[in-house]
Amino acid sequence: MSEVKISAEPRTEFGKGGARRTRRAGLVPAVLYGHGEKPQHIALPAREFAAAIRHGGLNQVFTIDIVGASGATLALPKAIQRDPIKDTYEHVDLIIVKRGEKVQVDVPVTLVGEAARNTLVVSESTTLAVVAEAMHLPSGFDVSIEGLEAGSQVTAADVNLPQGTELAVEPDFVLANISQAQTAEQMEGDTGEEGESAEGSAEGAATEESAS
Repeated sequence: MSEVKISAEPRTEFGKGGARRTRRAGLVPAVLYGHGEKPQHIALPAREFAAAIRHGGLNQVFTIDIVGASGATLALPKAIQRDPIKDTYEHVDLIIVKRGEKVQVDVPVTLVGEAARNTLVVSESTTLAVVAEAMHLPSGFDVSIEGLEAGSQVTAADVNLPQGTELAVEPDFVLANISQAQTAEQMEGDTGEEGESAEGSAEGAATEESAS
């Protein structure tokens, strides 16, 4: 994954009111920190930032050129706040990274293929924590569940990691479980038992009413 160059403006207004005015101007409030540097309050162009995240994912590395600053800074999103209704970015925390430095990130995991018939696939985690060089972060992992039988598990050890990437969790970290799916007969049986139980309760109540 290559870095995306993005411009930024120093932010002088703070608090909820300042953040709202920043967003109304088409910018995203952000804080840039790390490597012993004093935190910098900046504003990123919302449209460019959103496009970069859509294309590169949440682990997209940015080359940030701050107006009035000497030189650009490499940074990685550490925390992103979004408005779930408007689907806009509310605030971003960016951590400074260096070329050659290894960082820990959560990478999306996608299960591909189909498990054996009459099985149920239960996803336990949609991301996998790994350690990789900041400028060579994987964007996602595909893990096959093709033909897996009930009782099988997909673990971190099943993920094919690119060179230079290491697990940040134990190899037996579970990503998905394959269990036996209920048959139509079993489901009908469960429904029947529930119905009989409810009917029995109703009959019992009726008998008590008559007795009283």
